[in-house]
Amino acid sequence: MTDVRPPSSDYSALVERVAGEKLIDPLLVEAMIHVESRARPGAISHKGARGLMQVMPATARGLGFAGDDSELHDPFTSVELGTAYLRVLHKRFGNDLPLVVAAYNAGEGAVEKYGRQIPPYRETQGYVRDVLARYEALRAAAAQGAR
Repeated sequence: MTDVRPPSSDYSALVERVAGEKLIDPLLVEAMIHVESRARPGAISHKGARGLMQVMPATARGLGFAGDDSELHDPFTSVELGTAYLRVLHKRFGNDLPLVVAAYNAGEGAVEKYGRQIPPYRETQGYVRDVLARYEALRAAAAQGAR
């Protein structure tokens, strides 16, 4: 069985608080942090996304962030912006979680371009699969702990 303990447990209180404020399931945020950065705040993707939630600087600016790109490595900033973007995506794509996750990875335009479907990009399809699998594993573990 796969270890489903959140790797971002050092950030669990932060995730709980910020996700709660944004009305986003904190377990989804935990799953995304795991897939995006393996809970490494200093992570930088090959495309320039930064921090725990791998926020693109342009996306951050679109959300009103006026700081330096290096500030995206701050855990609070990353979780705050990442969950704010998830909120935007939930509003745009409703509760279609695979589309929300795909848009987080490939961009809203890519999801729209492909008829509100997961884009046929290998990276995005793998990302959606990995995030949703991690999310379901975390939900199952939480349900077991609640019994």
